[in-house]
Amino acid sequence: MRFIFNTIVLVLFLTFPLHSQQGKSLGTTSSRLMYFVTDETGTLTESEISSLDNKLKAFADSTSNQVVVYMISSLQGEPIEDVSLRIAEENLIGQMGKDNGVLLLIAKDDRKLRIEVGYGLEGALTDALANSIIRNEITPEFRNGNFYKGINNGVDAIIQATKGEYEAEETSNESFNIPSFIVTVIIFGFIFVMVIIRIIATIAGVGKSYRIGGGRSGFSGGFWGSGSGSSGSSFGSFSGGGGSFGGGGSSGSW
Repeated sequence: MRFIFNTIVLVLFLTFPLHSQQGKSLGTTSSRLMYFVTDETGTLTESEISSLDNKLKAFADSTSNQVVVYMISSLQGEPIEDVSLRIAEENLIGQMGKDNGVLLLIAKDDRKLRIEVGYGLEGALTDALANSIIRNEITPEFRNGNFYKGINNGVDAIIQATKGEYEAEETSNESFNIPSFIVTVIIFGFIFVMVIIRIIATIAGVGKSYRIGGGRSGFSGGFWGSGSGSSGSSFGSFSGGGGSFGGGGSSGSW
C-alpha cells in the first residue's frame, strides 16, 4: 500500500509539470489584428465585412468600447478559451483603465465560438448574457449556414448588452446542472485514467519513455496570421488601447 501511495504521489508530481510545460510551448506566435472584423476563412464577402467593420468602428468612436470579430478555420486542438484570451490580450482590445473590450472568436471548421469579455464590461455583459447571445442570436443562424446574419445578430446583441438593453431568456437551473455534472465526471475520470496509466507504466519500468501528448510541439502556421484576411483600404483600422481580460465570457458550438 505504501508503494502504491508513493507511486500515485510521484505520478501527480510528474504529470502536472508536463502539462504546464506543454501549455507554455503553445501559442508562441502572435496574432496581430488590424481591423475590427477579420475573416481568415473567406466566408464573408467584402461588403459584409465592411458593414460589420463600419458598425463596430462607429460604436468604438462613440463609446470607446471595442468589439472585435475574428473568424478562423481551426483551433488546431487547443481549447477555445485559451485561444480567445490570448488573442484578446495580445491585441489589447479595449481602453487602458476601462478594460472595455470584447472579442467574438469563431472557429468555423471546429464549429466553436466564444465571446471573451474584458474586466470593465463583465458587469454589463455577464457570462449569462454572453451565453444567451451565443445560443439565441448566433448559433441558430450558423446551423443554417447564415454566418453573416449570425455574426451581425451577435454584434448587435453585444452592443445592446453593453448599454444594458439586451435581455437574456430565462434558463432553468436544470439546464446548467447537467453540463456541469458531465464536465466534473469527465475531469475526474481523466485524472483517474492518467494515474492508472502512470502506475502501470512505472511498474513496467517504462515510465521514463512515456510522454503525454505524443511530442506535440505547438502550431506550425495554422491560423496565427497578421489579420490580413480582411485587409483592404475600405475598412476602419483597429488599434488596441491596452484593455485587460480575466477569462469572463462564454463559449458555445453549433
